[in-house]
Amino acid sequence: MTAITDDLVRELAQFDAQGAAVVSCYLNVDGRARVRPVDYEQDLDRLVRRLRSDGQLIPEVADDVDRIISHVHNGFDRSSVRGLALFSCSAAGLWKVIDLPVPVHNRLTVGPVPAVAQLESVVEQLQPIGMLLVDRQRTRVLVFDGGELVERSEALDELPRDYDERGHAARGDVSGHVDELAHQHLRDAARIAFEVFRTHGVDRVTLGGAAEAVSDIEQHLHPYLRECLVDPSGLGVSASDDEIRVAMLDIEARTERAVEAEAVARLRDAVGANGKGVLGLVDTLRVLSERRIELLLVSEGFEESGWRCPKCEVLATVGPRCAMCDSEMDHLDDVVSEAVQQVMHQSGRVEVCVENPDLDVLGRIGALLRY
Repeated sequence: MTAITDDLVRELAQFDAQGAAVVSCYLNVDGRARVRPVDYEQDLDRLVRRLRSDGQLIPEVADDVDRIISHVHNGFDRSSVRGLALFSCSAAGLWKVIDLPVPVHNRLTVGPVPAVAQLESVVEQLQPIGMLLVDRQRTRVLVFDGGELVERSEALDELPRDYDERGHAARGDVSGHVDELAHQHLRDAARIAFEVFRTHGVDRVTLGGAAEAVSDIEQHLHPYLRECLVDPSGLGVSASDDEIRVAMLDIEARTERAVEAEAVARLRDAVGANGKGVLGLVDTLRVLSERRIELLLVSEGFEESGWRCPKCEVLATVGPRCAMCDSEMDHLDDVVSEAVQQVMHQSGRVEVCVENPDLDVLGRIGALLRY
């Protein structure tokens, strides 16, 4: 499986098709909603028919579309895959299939560069996250990155036989000793978690396990980990790998929605306070041409037609002449996707916001500026 990373998105965003067309396809293959392969195969067939009716299924891209159809219809392992991202440009040697652990919105496009906005949204959601599960005897430290379990550390510190499962000593003369052993176990768990999470660059941590142990371990966590805490997992220390994976994906999604909401609030304040923010497609494309964007915020699924100057690469909502150099501009079916590419080329960051009504009201796109 191809690793889902920021580097992968930037590599695709910077791909030079040398003037050839690039076909990008996102397909939801989530088995919970599309039980049979024929369900998502029909989704793809509908996307292809729409591409043909729009006049975009030209001979130059037909082989790339057929390649995508063949991959989907020939079957693949869906055991841990809920979405597909496929990019093809035979003329320039591009063929990339990325299995995704989260669903995506079905989309098939043809353009001068790979359409990476939706993939960027997935990468944002799947940043490294750590899970620490504890009770008074057992520790499980897990790291998920790119939606996959990449680290697992487990420890068991057995308490004296006089200790029962309710956490009490059967004989009063060992209760203090048992409590001290349990506290030492939690201190060790906190130390192990710090070492593992720091190694993997984890900046989000969720806790789970026995309620008393979870409450007690917070005081032993390194300050760095306490600042990284997100919603508790609600899992027990004996949770199965499947239960852990589902909980991790849910926590990742909820955490990313909170990050997006905070970024939109910053954008709204920046527009009103110091002029270091812009709203709407027209103003966003203007500051993009000035290379001023630090963070681009765009609503998931937002598309608008526009124009691109092949000489100076300026993007605009109005054509066909470039306002900068007066050259003839190329029409784009989706200028928003092209803007995402250019921000990445300029080393800016992109936040694709999912179902954020505040950004939708503000024009569905905006940017925080470097200056």
